[in-house]
Amino acid sequence: MEHINWIHNIPFFSIFLAMLGGIITALINNGKIAYKIHMAIIFLICIMSGILLVDVAAKNEIFTFMMGHFPAPWGNELRAGPLEALMAVTFSVVMLLTVGGGANFVFKDVVPEKQHLYFIMLNALFGAMLALIYTNDIFTAYVFIEINTIASCALIMAKGTPQSMVGTTHYLIISLLGSGLFLLGVSILYGITGHLLFPQMKEAIVELIKTEQYHMPLLVVTGFIFIGIAIKSALFPFHSMLPGAYGSATPTSSGILSGLVLKSYIILGIKLIYCVFSAQVMESLRITDILFAFGLSGMVMGSVYAMKERTMKRMLAYSSVAQIGYIYMGIGMGTRVGVTAACFHILAHAVTKTLLFLCCGSFVEDSGGKEKIYHMRGAALRNPLAGIGYTLGALSMIGIPLLAGFISKVYFATASVYSPGKMAAVLIVLGVSMVLNALYFLPSVIAIWTPAKEALNSPSPSVSPAFAVSVIGFIALNLILGIYYRPITHIIQISLDLLAQ
Repeated sequence: MEHINWIHNIPFFSIFLAMLGGIITALINNGKIAYKIHMAIIFLICIMSGILLVDVAAKNEIFTFMMGHFPAPWGNELRAGPLEALMAVTFSVVMLLTVGGGANFVFKDVVPEKQHLYFIMLNALFGAMLALIYTNDIFTAYVFIEINTIASCALIMAKGTPQSMVGTTHYLIISLLGSGLFLLGVSILYGITGHLLFPQMKEAIVELIKTEQYHMPLLVVTGFIFIGIAIKSALFPFHSMLPGAYGSATPTSSGILSGLVLKSYIILGIKLIYCVFSAQVMESLRITDILFAFGLSGMVMGSVYAMKERTMKRMLAYSSVAQIGYIYMGIGMGTRVGVTAACFHILAHAVTKTLLFLCCGSFVEDSGGKEKIYHMRGAALRNPLAGIGYTLGALSMIGIPLLAGFISKVYFATASVYSPGKMAAVLIVLGVSMVLNALYFLPSVIAIWTPAKEALNSPSPSVSPAFAVSVIGFIALNLILGIYYRPITHIIQISLDLLAQ
């Protein structure tokens, strides 16, 4: 009997469990029970992903799992290595802390008869994100991109307010544009190569490059696919859907969408660069240069828009646009060091921006539903834990030492040395962006710690244990990434080498 490696089944079981959770919660018309089931599933997936990470990182291993043991074209594959396992662990931990700490927001903002539906969508969303991390099949990636989109829209409109409906409609229209371009690119690429699995597509593309066949169609296809991913991940100037969507959604949804959903598309893009097109092809087609230019523009313009905002949630949404720009800048450098910095920033932003959205939600609640920064004066004095969490998150985004955001910026600066032609642009825009980050984050930090007369007589709100654990957990993760970053970046570098093989 053939030996079964159970660890190699973890990617499939993780996706299956998340999707199964959606089916189970659909049968339960009780939000509290649906919440407990969801948390149990995420916790179990987190443990399994941790086991997978330890195993593949120790062996420097990357493997494929054939779904149903049917070869292509009837079956498809999952691919897992240290990078995929690291992202799965991070997504699981962030999801666990965000949903746990933001549960009170969900139960307050969503009507009781629809609360179980919210957790159905959370399960579907998490399963789709895991599938995008693990997939080794480009059409399967498209299927889960669409599931991601539908579930994301459901999370945005969960509050049922007119503002959330408008935000959802805007988000859906822009997202479908990205999905359509991605599907168009996949269809043409399948017509050119005759394959859907990553390795076979890569072999066909390498052969086409050698023979100089289909040069223009290949350029168009690559453009469609990566413009589609850029739109889905809200790269500037395709960012207009974010402020309305995040500003009108419940803080839990905003944290998940900003911290995780946008990154799942970028992770897929990184896998396509290494496993399908190769870094050399991307460079020859000048796609990396285009992504680099858009990334630099996003870093500056996202911060400029954030500076103009007076509403905290919309400010954080524009901040996400700037941070997405950082990631694309790293990818656009076209080097392993640049992509390593981009991958690390995915982790840093995931654990920081979700913390900021949760703390912002607490401030809005403590301020009687008022969302302008001016009305949040003294909010940190009434809720010191949320104030500390927001302050450390803001300092991380600015790039203060010992925090995750600082390490990201150091790696981006270091990576620029390996791209001499882009070094000056990276260092200049990096410096400008850090200054701009400080110009819009520090005023909000000062505001929440500034005593207000009307706030002095307000009773201090009670902080739920789950929210406290979540905030402390995110602070700890930020410090871990800011101090013990070398093992993490080592795993990322090894993973990129394995993907490129």
